[in-house]
Amino acid sequence: MKRREFLKKSGIGLAAGVAAGAVAAPAVLAKPSFSWKMVTSWPAGMPILQTGAERFAKLVDELSDGELTIEVYAGGELVPPMGAFDAVSQGMVQCYHSASYYWAGNHPGTQWFTSVPFGMNTAGYNAWFHAGNGLALWEELYARFNLVPRPLGSTSFQMGGWFNKKVDSLEALKGLKLRFPGLAGKVYSKAGASVVLLPGGEVYTSLERGVIDATDWVGPVLDLRMGLNRVAKYYYTPAWQEPTGFTEVVFNKAAYEALPADLKAVLDAAAAKMTSVMLAEFDIQSARALAEIRAEGKVEIVSFPDEVLATFRTLSAEVLEEEAEKDPMARKIHDDYKAFMAEWLSWTAVTDKEYFARMV
Repeated sequence: MKRREFLKKSGIGLAAGVAAGAVAAPAVLAKPSFSWKMVTSWPAGMPILQTGAERFAKLVDELSDGELTIEVYAGGELVPPMGAFDAVSQGMVQCYHSASYYWAGNHPGTQWFTSVPFGMNTAGYNAWFHAGNGLALWEELYARFNLVPRPLGSTSFQMGGWFNKKVDSLEALKGLKLRFPGLAGKVYSKAGASVVLLPGGEVYTSLERGVIDATDWVGPVLDLRMGLNRVAKYYYTPAWQEPTGFTEVVFNKAAYEALPADLKAVLDAAAAKMTSVMLAEFDIQSARALAEIRAEGKVEIVSFPDEVLATFRTLSAEVLEEEAEKDPMARKIHDDYKAFMAEWLSWTAVTDKEYFARMV
């Protein structure tokens, strides 16, 4: 029940008036209200990601009794999709929804808060954020840019990408043109592939016309929506390059600090709620989408060979060290992440690993 409705239905207002009698009631100070704008990096109507940002805004409105409203703009409607970080940092708008690894050009340390190759899955990240130093390090880094970050959504496990040529050896990667952003792209470059950067809107046509030989996107539910199953022959697993994909809601620091404590708590509660909802949606909808891809029988779902994965793992460790060496804060984040993951793996090796090995 909303706060104002509770006061009305409980009769508190009437009782107070009767008790006061002829004594004049004290003036009630109206609480301030806040109207914010949010920009995103997603196309209008994009399921789970853009719609998740919109549902987050709606939930904030409901939980705050309308004291904090957020108007959401899809990528390109107010600022370019990749302009969200700077727009909020500079105070043009109050918040954005995106993925931290897009901002490697602003600081290499941002990449660790979305996903890293051969890193932790969603559960591991959640533990690092809330029971380790992950969120505190994220806040420390983003404070340099006048920003306050919170996790908001996760894609869960993804897939290893769409290919039009089989990767049955490392030699097969030589000369291939791939669209894999971020850290994975650097790994593929080390392995001998040619990596190109393309916006999401050009991925389908580039794969269809042979401009690129392979790409990843998000996961089966959004890959199927883009139609990548119609223009690729092979769908690879596992997603060594992105075993999860955390997204973020980020607030302008001055705007955030101007809020009273209860509205800051509303933002935290709404972000936590929508993270759980979006994760659940990705998990089940990706399962259904993968089943649909299998049923069509036009795409071969294949695993990377063990020797290829072993090389990817070695090259990934090299890339992470190189990125960490670019800045002391990136080094601090990487070292903490690596130490936390070692603890987490010691537990999951005797729980998750053993369980799923017997489930399949």
